[in-house]
Amino acid sequence: MEQNLVELAFNAADDKRAEDIVVLDMKGVSLISDYFLICHGNSDKQVQAIARELKDRAEENGYTVKRLEGFDQARWILVDLGDVVAHVFHKEERGYYNLERLWGDASFVEVGQGESR
Repeated sequence: MEQNLVELAFNAADDKRAEDIVVLDMKGVSLISDYFLICHGNSDKQVQAIARELKDRAEENGYTVKRLEGFDQARWILVDLGDVVAHVFHKEERGYYNLERLWGDASFVEVGQGESR
C-alpha cells in the first residue's frame, strides 16, 4: 500500500515536471514518515502546481492529506500524506535546506521512469 503511495506521489510530481525527484527511505531513520519525496520547481507557480497535483492525486485515490504547509509562499511546500511526506521546494531553497544531506542516513529509493537517484 505505501509503495503505491510512493509511486503515486512520484508520478504526480513528475507529471508537473518537478526536477531532481528523489525518494528517501526514512524507516528506522525518522519517526515522522516512512518515505520522504523531495523535488523542486523553478517558479512559484510550478511549485504550487506540483503540490496541488500531489494533493489532488492522493485524494482521488482515497488517501488523506494530513497537512499542507507553505502553499501561499511557495518556497517550501510540505504535503503530508502519512506514510509519505513530500517536500516541494523552489529551486533556490532546495540547495539551502539540502534535506538529502540532513537525512544522510536514509537510503535512496528507485521509483518509476523518472530521474530519481
